[in-house]
Amino acid sequence: MADSSRTGAAATSSGSHTPASGTSGSGTSSSGKSASASLSARAREAVLQRIVDRRYAQGARLVEREVAEELDMSRVPVREALRALVAEGLLELLPHSGVRVRRLERTDVEHLYEVWEPLAVQASRLAARAVAAHDTEGLTALEATLHQAESAAAADEGTREVAAHTAFHEGVVAMSGNPLLTRVMEQLSWQLRLVFGLREEPAHMRAQHAEMYRHIAAGDAEAAGASTLLHVRDSRAVALRSLFGH
Repeated sequence: MADSSRTGAAATSSGSHTPASGTSGSGTSSSGKSASASLSARAREAVLQRIVDRRYAQGARLVEREVAEELDMSRVPVREALRALVAEGLLELLPHSGVRVRRLERTDVEHLYEVWEPLAVQASRLAARAVAAHDTEGLTALEATLHQAESAAAADEGTREVAAHTAFHEGVVAMSGNPLLTRVMEQLSWQLRLVFGLREEPAHMRAQHAEMYRHIAAGDAEAAGASTLLHVRDSRAVALRSLFGH
């Protein structure tokens, strides 16, 4: 694997030329920078998805060249993606040998749920208040995630069920109408997906989602918040038991 600790980007031409219209003085066009950022973002999403669905197992060493070949990308955006994931705590640096998927510790999961719990409860309350104020946009999509989870569970498709579970919670946040809450939850999204993917997905969790949906659809903010609190605390217990045995 190429040394991922190097900070240099792809080398630019050292030959002199006059910047074309729309380019910076360094000879790098704004569209070029945008394309590079887009590729890095795509690489990050692809690596994240492989971590979540466990194609990249906890503790697995990721080789930059191999990841680039798998994603059919050059190594520069992959290198940038891996660095970003190190900064986000999903990967960790290995001395002189690249990166590996970080193993979740019990404290990681506990800290995640400590942050997620009040945000999830508030999102449900706000979503229910929005419905009470006759803003029902999002309810149809939210209900659809319940059916998707049931269908995936019946087909024993764990990855698809996890995706539906995540989509349900993201749908509640979207219905809250609070852009700041949405941005904060986006920072937790992949960590939650990772935990959801690693833990068990018992049937009663789907029933809890259905109850949350009923209260939100009825515009009952307090009942929506209470059912969400129960669900998140139960989810935490399931996650800790699944991952750490107690």
